[in-house]
Amino acid sequence: MALMIRRVDAAGALPYLPELTELLQDAVDTGASVGFLPPLPAVEATFFWQNVFDAVQAGARILLLATDGTQVLGSVQLDLVEKPNGLHRAEVMKLLVHSRVRRQGIGRQLMHALEQEARQHKRTTLVLDTLQGEPSELLYQRLGYVAAGSIPQFARVGSGALEPTVIYYKLLA
Repeated sequence: MALMIRRVDAAGALPYLPELTELLQDAVDTGASVGFLPPLPAVEATFFWQNVFDAVQAGARILLLATDGTQVLGSVQLDLVEKPNGLHRAEVMKLLVHSRVRRQGIGRQLMHALEQEARQHKRTTLVLDTLQGEPSELLYQRLGYVAAGSIPQFARVGSGALEPTVIYYKLLA
């Protein structure tokens, strides 16, 4: 598989809206804690992506897509802090890899590309959160992210239970 990771602007992302909608639905329906509960209606997923496109258009967010040349396999976002005291920070958001291609290094490659974008935007402190005990924790740890702490009962999951989340950070050189 020839994986391509690229940054897209709002206009460049628009043709991928149906695939991005399906990607988010797949993530939520397979248990990813990304702010939604299953089953995720297409209209809600589409609305989410339209808001992402607006943030990208405004220059507040960077959107990266992983494709095989024909279809979207994954995505990740970098939300750029705009407060004067936080211009060195950014939040990693919504690392999504389609369930049919997980565990093939796509998430790792998206994160490496995201960190390059962060450096280009002079962002040296990255933060993110993920459910405690999820496979994503191991990925972030392997990439050098450090757990700052956990918050109990932070996110509701599909079963209705409240689960803890872990806050991670990485200081880029």
